[in-house]
Amino acid sequence: MNQELLLGLYVLMLTIFLGFEVISRVPTLLHTPLMSGTNAIHGIVLLGGILVAGTADDPLTLLLGLLGCLFGAGNLFGGIVVTDRMLEMFKTKERGAEKVPGAAPAAVREKEVVGQR
Repeated sequence: MNQELLLGLYVLMLTIFLGFEVISRVPTLLHTPLMSGTNAIHGIVLLGGILVAGTADDPLTLLLGLLGCLFGAGNLFGGIVVTDRMLEMFKTKERGAEKVPGAAPAAVREKEVVGQR
């Protein structure tokens, strides 16, 4: 095996182990900001894959570049969707009120009900 390939595999194994350890020790409250940062990193992975695939001289490098683009794009767009869903959990919801287009807000309706009594 090529020494550069072995070094690359060694770095890949270390990053997988390090990523697992970091993610497992982060408190739940910090998952949303961490997810946003991870989305930015996957954007960099996508750009790197495009650069590698664009300058590939042999089929193996081209394949690795295309796989980097594929996985980077999948993680980037999936991460954006998951982050959006996580941020939806922090928004306040109106309790007991149905959203009807053109309807008065809940506070105005309650004032009207109190005024009728």
